[in-house]
Amino acid sequence: MTHGQYPSRVLIANRGEIALRVIRTVRDLGGTSILPYTPEDLMSPAAELADEAHALPGGSAYTDADAILALARATGADAIHPGYGFLSENADFARAVAGAGITWVGPSPEAMDALGDKMSARATAERAGVAPVPGITEPVTSASTVIGFAAEHGYPVALKRTDGGGGRGITVLSNDDEARSTPAFESASAGGGTLILERFVTAARHIETQCARDSHGAFAVVSTRDCTLQRRNQKLLEEAPAPFLPEGIHETLVDSSRRLLETVGYVGVATCEFLLTPDGDLWFLEVNPRLQVEHCVSEEVTGVDLVALQLRVAAGGRLGEVPPVRGHSIELRITCEDPAAGLAPSTGTITRLRWPAGPGIRIESGVVEGDVVTPMFDPMLAKIVVTGATRDQALARARRALAETVVEGVTVCAALHEAVLGMPAFTQPDASGLLGVTTRWIENDVLPGLATGAPGDGTATAGPVAAGGQASAPAAASTRTRSTYVIEVNGQRVSLTIPDGILGGHGHRGGMAGSDGGSRPAHRGQPLRGRGARAARAGAESAESAEGVIAAPMQAIITRICVEPGARVAEGDLLIVLESMKMENYVHAPYDGVVEQIAVSAGTTVSAGDVLIRFADETTTGQKEA
Repeated sequence: MTHGQYPSRVLIANRGEIALRVIRTVRDLGGTSILPYTPEDLMSPAAELADEAHALPGGSAYTDADAILALARATGADAIHPGYGFLSENADFARAVAGAGITWVGPSPEAMDALGDKMSARATAERAGVAPVPGITEPVTSASTVIGFAAEHGYPVALKRTDGGGGRGITVLSNDDEARSTPAFESASAGGGTLILERFVTAARHIETQCARDSHGAFAVVSTRDCTLQRRNQKLLEEAPAPFLPEGIHETLVDSSRRLLETVGYVGVATCEFLLTPDGDLWFLEVNPRLQVEHCVSEEVTGVDLVALQLRVAAGGRLGEVPPVRGHSIELRITCEDPAAGLAPSTGTITRLRWPAGPGIRIESGVVEGDVVTPMFDPMLAKIVVTGATRDQALARARRALAETVVEGVTVCAALHEAVLGMPAFTQPDASGLLGVTTRWIENDVLPGLATGAPGDGTATAGPVAAGGQASAPAAASTRTRSTYVIEVNGQRVSLTIPDGILGGHGHRGGMAGSDGGSRPAHRGQPLRGRGARAARAGAESAESAEGVIAAPMQAIITRICVEPGARVAEGDLLIVLESMKMENYVHAPYDGVVEQIAVSAGTTVSAGDVLIRFADETTTGQKEA
């Protein structure tokens, strides 16, 4: 049943900041929000804000389609909004929802099938007359195919998992030797997904269109966006509208997006993604058949509530008039990653948290002080969205917002954003009037300077930013745990952030001193990314303390185990695949030998130094057998 143009009881199959985002729109529309939660999210902000919050049974997770659908039936939900991630791109789940007589807030399963993986999306683009990045649409299973393709198109090339998203499952190869030695084929054969091959465009901007199409055939591009600033093919900063585009590109983007959605009969909100080269070539990448993390910047420059638009179109309503773009908006993703260590993941407990406020600032976050950051999901804590009448004003507000941001207990990427916002390559157009940055700019030109402490081209004068957003000690010390103190110097209040241990190991942790000298109490906490503290592993050994032990190099999740006990392996064979904050890491055999014991199972979380495999070399095995 719907009230007016919208569903009245909406189950949100998600958690964190996107769950909060949808809950608020459902309330604005006078509906009832229903939220499933797992035990660790019992005290989460989303569970507290929802009109109804229901526990998922047993060990169910947000990817458990049967449990989610059963809860929707039991609670009388008339629509399911999937958010992003989890089940949002699962066509089979969308079919099951529709089959249960519940409105699916997203495109049809058939449209999702046509766009849902990179292989079918390439075929759809070709049918629509939209040029994809040069590549091979059929599955790629061997190095010889890569080498043959590169002989025609040149290196670098990218192997991509067809089911990958958010920068996951992409392997860039630069020469024939890398093609022969990449573990990507071995990982795929062990259950790591199907691979396609594309030319890797090294110098390009990532431009996308926020689109919508209703069941009556009306189509609109709400705004363009520039998502060029990335690390490991994952977005860090986005802005709308896309600035400094060559003449005619906007019109081409709109026309290509329209044809893509019309080709598959798409109904709903979508994002069409493209690469724009310095020569003006525009290549299609993919269509995301869901709401995007960066949707907020399109909302800010148009006044359109994209979640409300999703709900209206899903209920059979019309798009209506989309206002023209006005002003400029920038989104900064605040992630638990250390710029001084190449954006290595950071985990821990958030001991202090303060977000910026004031004109033109919007915060999207689902965390509070006391939350625990683990490697279960992506490392994003929040999105800081700043909007101004012009791009220059939005940039100025972004700098102010960073200066006001305080995060303690984990290291965040604020230093990277601060550096970027001070670099002319990003803040100003080049001599041709275009934006000179590319998707590799962060990794090639910005991060090396942060790791060495050397300023880049036009870098702001402040050094790397500590977890609290304050200028920190040299980068070499930035990975150490820090404590913040408030002191007075000649009657002036000063915040001092120093590495723990400098003052005899009694550093104040978990916040700044209050007026009475006491510390700020921690909030009750929910584990931020999956389960919090784990029971200590009995007898766990580190890589340094046990011979014949292969240990976890970092805190991570075991995604695939590629061998069995007793297996004979050669040096370099793939043993285990780990994932930490959306990065895949491969564990290889250190030498020829035999797998004696596998100490973990797929889906478990391990800490750095935990035993993965007990291993014997061929010499030792031979002696035992003799």
